[in-house]
Amino acid sequence: MKNKRLNCRITDRRYYKLLLLSTELDRTISSMVDEWIDSLPEPKSKCHGE
Repeated sequence: MKNKRLNCRITDRRYYKLLLLSTELDRTISSMVDEWIDSLPEPKSKCHGE
């Protein structure tokens, strides 16, 4: 698997909320985002990339 980097701008409040939750769950923010992306419905048409 080739890794890609995703940058996003979020408020300090949301960033610290993610940070505190990831610490509480003993997980990385990346793993939480991965899980969220995997829970999204599959797109009707495939995009470029895979």
